[in-house]
Amino acid sequence: MNPILNRPSKTTYNLNGPFANYLDAVTKQWLLSAPDANPAILDMFADRDRKPSRDQVPWAGEFAGKYLTSAVQILRLTNDPTLKEYIHSFVTNFVFHQDADGYLGPWPKRYRLAGKTPNVKQSSGEARTHPTWDAWGHYHAMLGLILWYEDTKDNAVLKSVEKMAGLFVKKFMGKKKVRLVDTGSTEMNMAPVHVLCILFRLTKKKQYLDLALQFVDEFSAKDKHGEFLCGDYINQALSDIPFFKTPKPRWESLHPIMALSELYWITGQEKYSKAFQQIWWSIVELDRHNNGGFSSGEQAQGNPFHQGAIETCCTIAWVALSFEMLKLTGNPIVADEIELSTLNSVLGLHSKSGRWVTYNTPMDGVRRASAHDIVFQAREGSSELNCCSVNGPRGLGMVSDWAIMQSKTGLYLNWYGEGEIKTRMHGRVIGILQETEYPRNGEINLQIKPDRPISFVLNLRIPYWSNKTRITINGKPISGITPGTYFSIERRWKKQDRIKISLDMKTHFLQGRKECRGKVSYYRGPILLAYDRKFNTIDPSDLPTIDIRKAKTRLIKAGDTIVAFDLIFENSKIRLCDFASAGDGGSPYLSWLKARNVPSSKFSKTNPLGSKQ
Repeated sequence: MNPILNRPSKTTYNLNGPFANYLDAVTKQWLLSAPDANPAILDMFADRDRKPSRDQVPWAGEFAGKYLTSAVQILRLTNDPTLKEYIHSFVTNFVFHQDADGYLGPWPKRYRLAGKTPNVKQSSGEARTHPTWDAWGHYHAMLGLILWYEDTKDNAVLKSVEKMAGLFVKKFMGKKKVRLVDTGSTEMNMAPVHVLCILFRLTKKKQYLDLALQFVDEFSAKDKHGEFLCGDYINQALSDIPFFKTPKPRWESLHPIMALSELYWITGQEKYSKAFQQIWWSIVELDRHNNGGFSSGEQAQGNPFHQGAIETCCTIAWVALSFEMLKLTGNPIVADEIELSTLNSVLGLHSKSGRWVTYNTPMDGVRRASAHDIVFQAREGSSELNCCSVNGPRGLGMVSDWAIMQSKTGLYLNWYGEGEIKTRMHGRVIGILQETEYPRNGEINLQIKPDRPISFVLNLRIPYWSNKTRITINGKPISGITPGTYFSIERRWKKQDRIKISLDMKTHFLQGRKECRGKVSYYRGPILLAYDRKFNTIDPSDLPTIDIRKAKTRLIKAGDTIVAFDLIFENSKIRLCDFASAGDGGSPYLSWLKARNVPSSKFSKTNPLGSKQ
């Protein structure tokens, strides 16, 4: 079986506008400088067997792989020749440190994939042991290298990935004394099951599938006390248990869960698809926050109003899981969710300078660099490396996964934004040029530019929040447009063909409950609006209660925000801006505002955010 939708290969992008500014800043200020500024990112692999051992966090082995994955996916959007050469050099040096048995981690031989570390002397002078996430580190190394292989077809890189997979086969395949699930930290260390499925798809080598299925069986393993060692992901989901109530609801579990969609395509067994979809919808309903971020305190809580930290890595994993859901179902509501997360949480977790990302991007609060919030991860030679700093840029790069997708019959346009996308269909090059200020407003002008006239179906994403969408083709209005669907246009396309999309950008709301009772989140299109102290004379604690029935909005320009509004009601005025811009200078911000007469918001699969006005 094949996914309903796929990322088309040989697609190029020339994006403009605010999003492109983020790509440029992150490339220049992070991707092209981080390895040189933090040489331990590779040096930790070079001296892993030297004495004394390095003082490292258990997940140190993930940094290089996460960095590589982020860099490759951003390169897919920019095609920056300097970045491409830099990645090539990084990959060459990374693979150079792989041992003969396939090991590519930072730990001494006796501790490889063993789930524990050597005694490492801490700054306090005490020796401490802790479990390693060594299999987790290999997962990220394999994933990053596979993405690079997909773009370069460098067989040496694929060979490196297969050597790592071979090490897992040798150590864990069959009735070994130690199972992968026995190495502990199972939300993390079971993740290689996902990449083994991808590797089987690439090579068709049965041993990779056999080992993946063995690891899936270990999802339901228990200890001698009858407690689950892993997340029991399939059985729990098929029993319709919400993800937050499962044995391992930490965010890292999303990575082994991604194997379920792959296994559905490989085996055709419905249980994998059903389990995966149940988990995804459970998270949307109960754990995806108003800003599109996922997790509270690094795990699912069953409460999207929970005030716990919304970690960068959690949101990145959520977007990656959602991309798999989009491939699996072809449901445009999923693309709407990815857009919500990308334009709010992913942009919001980045400094506009491109130099840092957050650890926590709260619904209300302030933004701090990850190097401040999780400075404990800093080590000699890697003062800027932490789990989030290397992973955050991937959120931007993943736009290359879902912006334009294809099926056997047509193209699916999910990304709306200024610029041009060029892809291939039936052997023809097809350009889609967008002239728009979206998401500042809903007017999108498309020019379809095939190199020769060609017949295919172009599917346009109609967001669920756009109640009254208008579309014209070459000036002729068309009807039958439904929110939360793809609008399909089948015709013989020529270079002069033009489409105008007018999305309904009326304000819509999310009603607060629990910790956010008596409050409301404002949205305009996909953008969450937020109060930022720097744009207002009223301090956060003095904000008046908004009467939703009497409030009016006025679109304005404010600084370098993507969107800004004056919210006018009774004798008050509050200036709101897009969530991604709010607090970027360190000032406090709020995305939950005190309100009354708020329209009720009930979750549904056709309108996950609830009420519209």
